[in-house]
Amino acid sequence: MTTLLTQPQPSVSSQLDPNIRLRDILKTLPAEVFVKNPRKAWFKVFLTVSMVALGWAALAVSPWYLLPIVWAFTGTAMTGLFVIGHDCGHRSFSNKNWVNDLVGHAVFLPLFYPFYGWKICHDHHHKHTNKLGIDNAWDPSVADDYQTFPFVVRWVYQRLRGRFWWLGSIFHWAKKHFVWTNFEGKESEQVRVSALVVIIGAAISFPIAFSTLGVWGVIKFWLLPWLVFHFWMSTFTIVHHTIPSIPFRKEDQWNEAEAQLCGTVHCDYPRWVEILCHDINVHIPHHISSGIPSYNLRMAHQSLKENWGEYLCELRFSWQLMDEITSQCHLYHPETNYQSFQQYHQSKK
Repeated sequence: MTTLLTQPQPSVSSQLDPNIRLRDILKTLPAEVFVKNPRKAWFKVFLTVSMVALGWAALAVSPWYLLPIVWAFTGTAMTGLFVIGHDCGHRSFSNKNWVNDLVGHAVFLPLFYPFYGWKICHDHHHKHTNKLGIDNAWDPSVADDYQTFPFVVRWVYQRLRGRFWWLGSIFHWAKKHFVWTNFEGKESEQVRVSALVVIIGAAISFPIAFSTLGVWGVIKFWLLPWLVFHFWMSTFTIVHHTIPSIPFRKEDQWNEAEAQLCGTVHCDYPRWVEILCHDINVHIPHHISSGIPSYNLRMAHQSLKENWGEYLCELRFSWQLMDEITSQCHLYHPETNYQSFQQYHQSKK
């Protein structure tokens, strides 16, 4: 799907002084990385909408043998819609909350993603990054819990932590973001509104799409690009915090500064992916402060390299990297961070 880059073996970063707090790291960032620029923000919207439209136009005229390339391009451009909504969710798109909410719902709608359902779950991830049993983004199961899972749950978990990681985002989307009864008070109402926006949008758009484009048209113009979008969502999010050298820690051992600075991965993807996805994989500064707009992430990362470089984990995307993650990072292990399913079953013999 992409031109892959050579992947060096990741090294374990230096141990962060436990007395360092997140505010100490924040103080080293230049003030300009937090400044919102409406021109840059709206240019990102224009660029992404234009690229998605270009992808759909190309799908309309491309011969069959070029369709996989166009699906990859269109799905990656659709991922840019999500990143814009991601800025809106963190209030880093606009200083006006109603603008953030309106734009967030609008760019999430073609992806059929409930904005508030995602936002509230994602805020939880930022508050509890790599906190074992509490983080909700690729949190590994403990072996004692895993062995109590019903057979079907174990079977699904094995696939999503293995070669079918690229479906993980779909399971997360379906399980976490529509059920407003899992939330309380104002949050429950917000999630319900966002879920109904998506449900009503789907109820209107899909019958129109099927009647005008037919089954193949819906698959061609929406489903396959949507699956590419979820491939990137699954890949980006698992790589953001999951390599063998990065631990998930129990609550009594968890340190916020360590989790956000040392427990977050910067991963370089091919430049066309970075452009279409608005540098979302320049991810360490985003976890130092989610208020940094996406167009300032590279500036912030450079500052972190200058001041905290020895603690940063920087990788390049490759199938070797994905093979390492999906063959080793299966279950939590208190001494080695992870153990594979194979190691787990061997230990039970």
